[in-house]
Amino acid sequence: MSMGTKGGEHAVVLGGSIGGLLAARVLADAYDRVTVIDRDDLTGAGMGLRPAISWAHHIHALLERGRTIIEDLFPGFLDDLLALGVPVGDFGMTCHYYFNGRMMVPAETGMACVAANRPVLENRIRTRVAALPGVTLRERTDILGLVASSDRRRITGVRVQGRDPDDGGAPGAEEAIDADLVVDATGRATRTPRWLGELGYERAPEERIRMDLTYTTMDFTGPLPFDPLGDDIALVPTATPALPRGAIFARLADRYALTLTGILGDRAPTDREGFLAYAASLPVPQIHEAVRDAEQRGPAHSFRFPASVRFHYERLSRFPAGYLVLGDAACIFNPVYAQGMTVAAMGATVLAKHVGKGAEPRSADYFRDLSRVIDAPWAMSAAADLGYPAVRGRRTVATRMANLYMPRVQAAAAHDPVVARGFIRTASLVDPPQSLMRPSMVGRVLFGRKPAAPAAPAAPAAPAAPRVPAPSSEEPR
Repeated sequence: MSMGTKGGEHAVVLGGSIGGLLAARVLADAYDRVTVIDRDDLTGAGMGLRPAISWAHHIHALLERGRTIIEDLFPGFLDDLLALGVPVGDFGMTCHYYFNGRMMVPAETGMACVAANRPVLENRIRTRVAALPGVTLRERTDILGLVASSDRRRITGVRVQGRDPDDGGAPGAEEAIDADLVVDATGRATRTPRWLGELGYERAPEERIRMDLTYTTMDFTGPLPFDPLGDDIALVPTATPALPRGAIFARLADRYALTLTGILGDRAPTDREGFLAYAASLPVPQIHEAVRDAEQRGPAHSFRFPASVRFHYERLSRFPAGYLVLGDAACIFNPVYAQGMTVAAMGATVLAKHVGKGAEPRSADYFRDLSRVIDAPWAMSAAADLGYPAVRGRRTVATRMANLYMPRVQAAAAHDPVVARGFIRTASLVDPPQSLMRPSMVGRVLFGRKPAAPAAPAAPAAPAAPRVPAPSSEEPR
C-alpha cells in the first residue's frame, strides 16, 4: 500500500449516493486523495432528482441513529436542514404510527423526526463532502470493472469511461484509475458478486426476503382543504398481516406527500381516481380526507421492490485486499422500515474505524464488524416481513417468536407511552431489539393495564418543541 501523509494516498469510492458520500467523508481523514465516481451529473442535480435514484420520488426517513452519525461527521447538519425549512419535531410527538388502525400513544422521545426528502438530504451531504480538501467528484462516468494485481489477490484500481455532456453524453476513452483502496457503494446496482466471480472468488452467501413491495407516491400542494397534521410531520398506518396496505402521509418543506404501499403484487394505481380509492382503503380515514380534494403536484410515481437481500461477505474465506463494500451494496433493506440510509451511516463508522488505524484495512475484520452492525436491523425487518405467511424467506425460531411478540408490543404502544418510547428507540436503531425483551418491558407488554375500550383513530394533537439529543453511545447489536 502506497503510504501518504495521512496513512494512504488514494481511495476510490464507487457510487456518489448517500452511502458513497459518507464513505468519502471518513476516507478523507485517512487518505490524501479521495475520488467519488458516479454515472450521474451530481453537482448539476442540485436538490432535484437524479436518474440513477428512481426511488428518490418517494418519502424517505432518516432515523435517529443515522442523524446523530451524520451530525457528528458534519457538525451543524440539522441546522442546515432547518434553514431550508425542513420540518423537524420530536419523533414520538410528531410522527404518528398506527398499527391495525390504532394510533400509538404520543410519547416524548428527545429524538428528531426529520422531514427532508431524499434529494435534499443527498444535496446537503454532497455539498459538505465536495468542500473537503482532497475530495474529487468524478461525475458522468460509467464504472466498467475492477483492476486487479497479476495474482488477483489485490484490487489496484477501477476501469471507467467518462461521458461528454457537450457531445450528447458520448462515451470517451476507457481509462484505469489506480487506488490503494476501492469501496463499492453502488447500492442496489452492485456488481461486486459478478466481479468477484470473474476474478475467481467464491460468491458470498445471500439471504433473500421476497415480499414484492410496491411504493406509489403522489405529491400535493398546501395548504390542504383538510389538514390532519397541523404542525406535526407524519401519519404512518403501518402495514400488518391483518391490514397489509400501508402508507406514509408527510408534511415536507414545500409540499405534502402520500406514499401508498402494497405487498405480494398489490399496488396502488398512479391515476388520481385509483390512487384515492386505494387511500380510502386505509384504516386511517383522515389521510384520504386530507388528499381527496387537494391540489395534485405532478404525476404519481411507482417503484417496485421485489426482495430484501443480504450479502454475507463475512463468511468468505478469501477476499481481495484493497476492496471493501458498504451500504446497500452489502445489504438491501425493505425501504418501508427506513433503515437503508441509517445503516449506511453506521457502516461509515465501521469504515472509519478500520481505515483510521494507519494501516491497510483487513477485509475479514472489516466485514466481521460490518456484519455486526447489520445484524439487528436485518433481523427486525426480516421478522416483520416474514410475519406475512405468503412472503418467502427463511423463518427461524427467533423470527417466529418475534412475530408472536411484536403485535403485543404494538398493541401495548397504543396506550402505554413507555412501550411506545421503547418501540421508537428500537425502530430508530438507537436501542438494540433486546431492549424490548427486558423484564420490565415484557411485564408492561403482556400484563400492563389495558384501556377500558378501544379508542377510535384520532388526529394527533400539536406537539411541544422537540429536544434533539447527542448521539447515543449504545451501538445496536
